[in-house]
Amino acid sequence: GVLHEDLRLLLDTALPPKRKKVVLGVGDAKMGAAVLEELGVQCQTGGVVAELLRGIRLHFSALVRGLTAQSAAKAQLGLGHSYSRAKVKFNVHRVDNMIIQSISLLDQLDKDINTFSMRVRSWYGYHFPELIKIVPENSMYCRVAKFIGNRRELSEESLEGLEEIVMDSAKAQAILEASRSSMGMDISPLDLINIESFSRRVISLSDYRKGLQEYLRSKMSQVAPSLSALIGEVVGARLISHAGSLTNLAKYPASTVQILGAEKALFRALKTRGNTPKYGLIFHSTFIGRAAAKNKGRISRYLANKCTIASRIDCFSEVPTSVFGDKLREQVEERLAFYETGEPPRKNLEVMKEAVVEASEVVAEVKRRQEKKEKKRKKREKRRLEALAAAAEEQTENSVMETEENDVGAKKKKKKKKQQPEESEAEAEPEENGVEEEEEEEPLPKKKRKVTVEPEQQEEEEEEEKKKKKKKKKKAVAQD
Repeated sequence: GVLHEDLRLLLDTALPPKRKKVVLGVGDAKMGAAVLEELGVQCQTGGVVAELLRGIRLHFSALVRGLTAQSAAKAQLGLGHSYSRAKVKFNVHRVDNMIIQSISLLDQLDKDINTFSMRVRSWYGYHFPELIKIVPENSMYCRVAKFIGNRRELSEESLEGLEEIVMDSAKAQAILEASRSSMGMDISPLDLINIESFSRRVISLSDYRKGLQEYLRSKMSQVAPSLSALIGEVVGARLISHAGSLTNLAKYPASTVQILGAEKALFRALKTRGNTPKYGLIFHSTFIGRAAAKNKGRISRYLANKCTIASRIDCFSEVPTSVFGDKLREQVEERLAFYETGEPPRKNLEVMKEAVVEASEVVAEVKRRQEKKEKKRKKREKRRLEALAAAAEEQTENSVMETEENDVGAKKKKKKKKQQPEESEAEAEPEENGVEEEEEEEPLPKKKRKVTVEPEQQEEEEEEEKKKKKKKKKKAVAQD
């Protein structure tokens, strides 16, 4: 009933200062009442306002500058996604959808395994009909049929393998004796191959069912530990699946939980004015089976009450624990003993006080473990980031070193290129002077070239000195 600050600021800026006669059109009556209470502005709601708002929403892209129909559609889609994300629970470990799917698959697997096992019995029974009475269990029958194959090939050597499958030496001996005097028909090897492959499929399905049951048990201990501790994992999962979710189950009263799953019998009783059913899905719990016939209705009502309490604790507690479920189970046990022996049970207030103390200790321990895990995770994340930073620094150093090496190599190449033209000019000078060298002769080293050049320079210097002497003599003669 309190206006949001953004909406209040928007109305304060949009409305005129004198707003006594201003009437706002609001689509929601609750929002109109909140605006009237906060700002004192009269709001009108009704069919005309709804039509006006619908028209504005339809032509909103044409009324606002810079807003296209495509961008408006994107904004609506984003708003819808954000609203959906706000409605969805983000805690992955407390999702009850997986429980609903797994219990449905478990029920379907039970039906399919039963049907396929009966098919194996009728198929293999033509060859070995006596095996059905010796091994009545479905999955064990499929394992034995796969192991035996052709009953004529069964001997004393395969007795140990039969004992491992049947887990009974007397049964294994009975199977061996029955195979020797069986009245079954012979079977071809091709038919045996098909029976064995089908038996293998049924065995794999039964193994998968065991794994699925373990998964369901672990999931129920995470999502609804109190309910599973009270009534069992399978019955609790069936209650959640029938209600639609754990939240829906927590909203139900105890009278609804008591007959949940017996809707047909309830409506038939209401229609015919007969007796209403006493229990639904909770009939599969062990408590109702242990109670006497006259006490079944009482214990089912009491158990439904405790199931409602357990489901609400699981749904609305931050850290769900099985402490309350264990205490509620003890209360049901005491009530059963009270119906049988007359021993008075403890009061609910005392039991709940003990449960609250134990649950607070368990929750504190769980939070301490979670904090330790969070610290370890942060340390691992910090180490990983440091390792990534060190690797990035090494990469940058290596890249800098490579660039420096490339620069040095390029400078050396430039120097070599500069030296090559000088040598080519020095080689070209003798050709210009008319000195022809043979192609086979190698060029002389620099020292030898200097030696060959020195005598010519000496002769030139001697000639110049002679010329200077002659000039001096001429000058002296001219002076005389």
